[in-house]
Amino acid sequence: MSDANSGWSYVSIEKTGRVAVVRYDRGDRVNALSLRGIRELTEAAEWIRADHDIFSVALVGGETAFSAGRDLKDPEMDARRNAPLLQRRYVAGAGARLCRAWSELEQFTAAGIEGFAIGGGLALAVATDYRVLGRSAHLRAPEAALGLSMSWGSVPRLVNLVGPARAKQILIHANDRISAEDALAWGLAQEIVDDGQAAAAAIAAAQKAAEIPPVAARMIKRAVDAYANALADAVIHMDTDQVLLAESGADHLEAVDAFLAKRDPTFTGA
Repeated sequence: MSDANSGWSYVSIEKTGRVAVVRYDRGDRVNALSLRGIRELTEAAEWIRADHDIFSVALVGGETAFSAGRDLKDPEMDARRNAPLLQRRYVAGAGARLCRAWSELEQFTAAGIEGFAIGGGLALAVATDYRVLGRSAHLRAPEAALGLSMSWGSVPRLVNLVGPARAKQILIHANDRISAEDALAWGLAQEIVDDGQAAAAAIAAAQKAAEIPPVAARMIKRAVDAYANALADAVIHMDTDQVLLAESGADHLEAVDAFLAKRDPTFTGA
């Protein structure tokens, strides 16, 4: 599909009948979300939105990882730190635009998760309609442990899926892994399959959705989302600015330095 993939390095789209399979794969074991990868995934969602022959979508990662989240070593991400505030704010909102593009797709979306979905990877996964996990896959939201707030519009989506108490547990117990079994029990996943089968199961879920008359399916999805997200904008309208504020704190710098140096951090609230 050269018309969809022109200029993309990490994202591919394959259409099978009425189903589109979007694969994000950087060819390594962590599959982190660089700014380039975020842009490509956003463009993929926008491309799919305009293709009325696509009734449903499967979103999958690499063989060993869905995504480790934001790429902390992305040189393009580092370059923005000395840019004017207006530019920094735009770049900081890239993840929110990505997740909004996927959550607002009219087509049914299913994510196949192998290995892990961490941070921004989890935020992207919960922006889809259906999540399948490999049996040994896990989820985690480490932002608070890195001195950051959870952003990308994911807080209302998490609350909708698991409720406020579990959402607080997931976000504040930020170093705890959520197993596939717990993800299923809590409502973060709808299906667990054997390792290596998550992509196939997500495609099967998308194919099942594609058998439903598309107008009816889209109206139902829109109605559910409208009810579930009625107050979402009141919660997330400042989440990009919260990230910018948190990034300016000493605790975030300490957390990143400790992470890269593989040592225990010392937080002061600064």
